[in-house]
Amino acid sequence: MDFFDKLKIWVLFACFTSYICNGFYLPGSYPHKYAIGDALSVKVNSLTSIDTELPYSYYSLPFCKPPEGVKDSAENLGELLMGDRIENSPYRFKMYTNETDIFLCKTDALSADDFKVLAKRIDDMYQVNLILDNLPAIRYTQKDSYLLRWTGYPVGIKVQDVYYLFNHLKFTVLVHKYEETNVASVMGTGDVPEVIPTAKKSEPEIPGYMVVGFEVVPCSVQNNVESVKNSKMYEKYTTPIKCDPTTVAMAVKEGQPLVFSYEVAFVESDIKWPSRWDAYLKMEGSKVHWFSILNSLMVITFLAGIVLVIFLRTVRRDLTRYEELDKEAQAQMNEELSGWKLVVGDVFRTPANPSLLCMMVGDGVQILGMGVVTIMFAALGFMSPASRGQLLTGMVFFYMILGIAAGYVAVRLWATLKSGDKNGWISVSWKVACFFPSIAFLILTVLNFLLWGSHSTGAIPFSLFVILILLWFCISVPLTLVGGYFGAKASHIEYPVRTNQIPREIPAQKYPSWLLVLGAGTLPFGTLFIELFFIMSSLWMGRVYYVFGFLLIVMILLVVVCAEVSLVLTYMHLCVEDWKWWWKSFFASGSVALYIFLYSVNYLVFDLKSLSGPVSATLYLGYSLFMVLAIMLATGTVGFLSSFWFVHYLFSSVKLD
Repeated sequence: MDFFDKLKIWVLFACFTSYICNGFYLPGSYPHKYAIGDALSVKVNSLTSIDTELPYSYYSLPFCKPPEGVKDSAENLGELLMGDRIENSPYRFKMYTNETDIFLCKTDALSADDFKVLAKRIDDMYQVNLILDNLPAIRYTQKDSYLLRWTGYPVGIKVQDVYYLFNHLKFTVLVHKYEETNVASVMGTGDVPEVIPTAKKSEPEIPGYMVVGFEVVPCSVQNNVESVKNSKMYEKYTTPIKCDPTTVAMAVKEGQPLVFSYEVAFVESDIKWPSRWDAYLKMEGSKVHWFSILNSLMVITFLAGIVLVIFLRTVRRDLTRYEELDKEAQAQMNEELSGWKLVVGDVFRTPANPSLLCMMVGDGVQILGMGVVTIMFAALGFMSPASRGQLLTGMVFFYMILGIAAGYVAVRLWATLKSGDKNGWISVSWKVACFFPSIAFLILTVLNFLLWGSHSTGAIPFSLFVILILLWFCISVPLTLVGGYFGAKASHIEYPVRTNQIPREIPAQKYPSWLLVLGAGTLPFGTLFIELFFIMSSLWMGRVYYVFGFLLIVMILLVVVCAEVSLVLTYMHLCVEDWKWWWKSFFASGSVALYIFLYSVNYLVFDLKSLSGPVSATLYLGYSLFMVLAIMLATGTVGFLSSFWFVHYLFSSVKLD
């Protein structure tokens, strides 16, 4: 059996496995076929607002409840961490069955507390988020000549000091006729359809449909409370309801009940099931987004190329001049050394706080690896918006697994700094496993107390806290210790030169070195500040982020620029006889985190200026601090490791006695 025969067998096996598992649509779940008249259930997610960033349960407001009671849907780890609380709702449809003027319920008279909470939610511009067949409800509004798209609809609106509630919903469900296809045609091969056997149809197939769109138009309709006093849920309303989104009529008053109703229409669409998320991803500003990223990539690539060329030419010239000298001239030059050659006996002197440096580098490797792997999977379509919470779940999973890399790098660096002495590697591994997670748990716990005090669904449940701690100590810590064990078994990196017993005095510098370190972060920040705007908008403005391919390119570019900036700064310090390069190389690239934090503050002041309350601002700054700390460790590690390689290579290329 030759190679091509084996390849054909593997291809057939893969196709057959995909056919069995219905795994032909990579980005999300497989399509659900509904026959005419099949029940469709709408689910509700947490109420959200870009003015407070505090999600609340849908049923914290006096809305209608389903007759079977409120039930939570199964949620993954990422959904819980994001504050999603998906529950069932009283809205029920039948596939391809149009219904109008459906009475839902009449609530009890509003108490003073209910009216106060409802008015507060309307003031804070809270949105109701509905889900049908894993598709969020989308709302279209017209502004000038632009058609704006929004997910969800507002709870109500305030007009001239009077609160109005959107109590009637006009749903439009877009459906596409179900088409039975084999895996070859779906995957786009189209050349081996006869390979996959199709089941023989013993009876005529019942026509079915797939949900490919879910739209909602909220209306405020004044209902006659007396006329629906004896009506039951899902009965036809007594009088026709006219849904006009341009007018409001249902005023919210204390002591008055609320009446809810809805209508639904099914429209057959040409949208195919794999393309049903396109409407959510085509948000306004996409052209500016693509143009800005391309512009940033070109500018930063040009700057990085200049830095790299200047750097290589400078170092190569120094090395070439030295190597061209004969032995007598080299001996004379050794007596008249200048620049970086003077610190040959101190360049590998153990830095201050070596244990802390090993911890930060190890955690940086773990965070950087998690980011790269997660974004790669997202760019390949494994973590699309259709898979709610999967991105965050993947990040937690990859972070735990990469504890092996963190332990290995930290312990091997520790052994190198100690010139081969590996005593204490267990302690270093423990510190690496606990350093960043401890800070993360501290920040999250403080923010969680604020969310608990606000009764927000964004608060992490206590049971989830216990699960996270168990994952930490039962998976992440043991894997980090395993990585540390392999790091201790590996040989340490030998220094190319000996270190003098007495440290060399560093000459006084014209400018403080920390100014160069802080200024070095501006170039890496230039690679991502445009992309950062879209990421921040996704996190805080409720927009969908989906261009992970561009994000992967920007991240690779960021790593390259961080390495180059750190190399140049390390070389500059060595040229002025400053041999304390260890921590400076880390913070030269890690200082980009400072600019990201300043950008976060700027985003809070100018883009989130409607953010209300100290709790919301504290949550924003707390999460920003957590993000900035992770970025500092990741980018600082890139700078340190690249500088370490450069210094080792530089001093191993020239023999100095």
